[in-house]
Amino acid sequence: MPKITSAMPLRRLGKSGLEVSTIGFGLWAAGGDAWGTTDDREVLTAIDYALEQGVNFYDTADVYGAGHSEELLGKAIHGRRDQFIIATKIGWQGFDGERQTTAYTTVEKLIAGVESNLQRLNTDYVDVIQSHIDFRDPTMEIFLEGFQRLQNAGKVKNYGVSTSDFEYLQAFNQDGRTATLQIDYSILNRTAEADILPYCLQHNIGVIVRGALAMGILAGKFTPQTRFSEGDFRRRWHENEAEYQTYLHDLDTVETLRQKIAASGVSLAQLALQFVLQHPAVTTVIPGIKDLAQAEANIQAGLLPELDAETMALIDSLVPPGGGRKIWPA
Repeated sequence: MPKITSAMPLRRLGKSGLEVSTIGFGLWAAGGDAWGTTDDREVLTAIDYALEQGVNFYDTADVYGAGHSEELLGKAIHGRRDQFIIATKIGWQGFDGERQTTAYTTVEKLIAGVESNLQRLNTDYVDVIQSHIDFRDPTMEIFLEGFQRLQNAGKVKNYGVSTSDFEYLQAFNQDGRTATLQIDYSILNRTAEADILPYCLQHNIGVIVRGALAMGILAGKFTPQTRFSEGDFRRRWHENEAEYQTYLHDLDTVETLRQKIAASGVSLAQLALQFVLQHPAVTTVIPGIKDLAQAEANIQAGLLPELDAETMALIDSLVPPGGGRKIWPA
């Protein structure tokens, strides 16, 4: 097992100036929908543990568990708000066919929506608010104006966007005030390396990585026979032949990586988290955590040294820089 450091490293989150832990805490699964059932007590225990280990960055959204994820985080921060850096999202309501939908069609509706975020989170401000949708005009202008009004009122300290669309990111950052980008980035999805990550470095935009475990594929626990429970969105991987073949290819890639690190003492999930943290544009990664065991394993990845040149060369041979596929769109 590689030697680990003694303290969770911190990095500056772009122009926000916030110093955030390299390993954050993703609360999508904690909402109790889309990823199978969860136990609120286990989630709160995991948050307590993460906080004790130096994790200060917690990311959620209004739609995770129809607000339940935010409510859980609101319980966790009670009496110790100053120890948490909180990021949440607003905008995405669902899908109309293949198209995302939003309820925030005016600035007033958006501001009222963020007020609801704050109420569920049991706080009078959030450190980062993020647009969870990438519609262009007029939706983008509504979000920008709403976020800036909330920032001026002190209810939002910084704002950003969650997207994998480079043109949308550029448009959202039209006045240079966008502080953060949340993006899907992993060993299996390196598409952001081509243009988005260099742009963020150039414009001092802090990068929050989601999807580093590729929806669990890079945790190394799935096989071709794995089946997902009712309500788990990953069921679609078996319901479409093209997606199923891509899934099988991804499993082959994961197996090659598993054989490479078998004697290292590092898990596949830790390798995947180390990989994204190695990119100079990345500030923090937010693996989904819903229990203590996941918290312990993910946090340890933030304390491990960088991947060696041999391991990076193997990854490059399996998924070339800038290559792979987008696992999740927004």
